[in-house]
Amino acid sequence: MKNVLNITDMVPLPKMTEKNYKLFVYRLVDTDPNKYIFVDVLKTFLTLADIRLSFDTDFPDGEIPIFDMTGYSLKHAYNVNLPILKKYMMYTQEAHPVRLKQIHVINVPPFLDKTLTIVKPFIKSEVSAMLHFHQPNSTTLFEHVPKELLPEEYGGTAGTLADIKKIWIDKLYNSRNYLLDDSKWKVHESKRPTENNNNVKFGLKGTFRNLEID
Repeated sequence: MKNVLNITDMVPLPKMTEKNYKLFVYRLVDTDPNKYIFVDVLKTFLTLADIRLSFDTDFPDGEIPIFDMTGYSLKHAYNVNLPILKKYMMYTQEAHPVRLKQIHVINVPPFLDKTLTIVKPFIKSEVSAMLHFHQPNSTTLFEHVPKELLPEEYGGTAGTLADIKKIWIDKLYNSRNYLLDDSKWKVHESKRPTENNNNVKFGLKGTFRNLEID
């Protein structure tokens, strides 16, 4: 988890929108693809989400993630495990207690269409309609998200990402005992649906390494 926190920013922003939606920024700090372990990134993301939903007193009515693609490359995509990605997408779209309202992808790279071709089968049509893509150096994000809610790195006035991130890292470490309490993480097998969600419905197995990218 320390490695993930060192190479990425996964930062819930402090201010809500007028509709009480929570904003998030996700971006790379270290762009070395060899340090990007996809499963570890998802584990850290879900751990932070659990801490936030368990201890935050101001519960949002929706969420708006902002994914900054600066520094991402096809080598990062090669590290993505498709069955794990599918389960993550199922969770965020069907099981996460707070619903997505918008999804923004900023500083989109030229190869975005290639990665979307792979991810698209996992995205529900209603979620796909929430996607907004923003070119580098554009200001179109401000048409959807008030500038004052964004960190200084993105032209806003909500503080720096480094300062906001430190607050959440402190919350994470202060929740260590909670996270290590096995009684909170047991699976009730009797409640597991009979349908097998481990199969890969879309015919995709393994990682992007198995795919040819022109």
